[in-house]
Amino acid sequence: MKATLTAIALLVAMPAAAQDKMTLMLDWFVNPDHGPIIIAQEQGYFAEQGLEIEVIAPADPADPPKMAAAGRADLAISYQPQLHLQVAEEMPLIRVGTLVATPLNCLLVLEDGPIDEIADLKGRKVGFSVAGVEEALLSSILENNALTMDDIELVNVNWSLSPALMSGQVDAVIGAFRNFELNQMEIEGIDGRCFYLEEEGLPAYDELIYVANPETMDADLIRRFLAATEKATQFIVNHPQESWEIFAATSAELQDELNEKAWADTIPRFALRPEALDQGRYARFEAFLNEAGLVEGTRPVSELAVDLGAQ
Repeated sequence: MKATLTAIALLVAMPAAAQDKMTLMLDWFVNPDHGPIIIAQEQGYFAEQGLEIEVIAPADPADPPKMAAAGRADLAISYQPQLHLQVAEEMPLIRVGTLVATPLNCLLVLEDGPIDEIADLKGRKVGFSVAGVEEALLSSILENNALTMDDIELVNVNWSLSPALMSGQVDAVIGAFRNFELNQMEIEGIDGRCFYLEEEGLPAYDELIYVANPETMDADLIRRFLAATEKATQFIVNHPQESWEIFAATSAELQDELNEKAWADTIPRFALRPEALDQGRYARFEAFLNEAGLVEGTRPVSELAVDLGAQ
């Protein structure tokens, strides 16, 4: 009996196993797109995997992939179209997982505005926020409708996409997320309409992905991170209302109608298998960018993305 009590006392006195620390750079401030990460944190799924995750919102949305490439973050959230362009520029990055597995970006116009079809953009103003990527996507959409970038006036609206559209500053905006801006406009009492990029000649792609530096990344830690977010995604799908309440409780800024509507619209778009890789999707988008003259030549999928579960 004494020996048993001594053993118990020793177990109680032993410190908890140290957690492996990881740094994750978000693409922007916390919002429903990041649901699986926040739920994994709140439900203890990262801890189950022996991980302690530091989640950081960037001061500049252009920073996360640069931070990952420089080894200043273990993981960063980025975008598949952006990844192709950055790898073509020899930035040391590779996709290691998927967060949102469908496009969110759309070309947004007013429902009762002057734009009924893409061709109506001729001579009109189009707002954007991110130079390079969004211009590249817009250029391809225009080309598929017998227009060029010379036929429109580009206006940098500095992340004020739907307000610029609703105020009449521009006639359309590229870069609007269909799960946010459409809801934001509806709440303001103004109906918007999306031209979906994947229906306008662009191949389907993963909107939000996890990227890392392939030369310095710790594959084991990343696998455990993805296992935790996969479990969180299943919880979200199985318990949409409960998961929303857990997510919203993490910050007063999330507790509004816009975020609640966006949460519901984002759930079907989360990657159910974040580690899994659709190689054809990355090969098709690389070929599309090459044909559009946006990258020179094509890179093999192995230089763009990896399925760590298959290694």
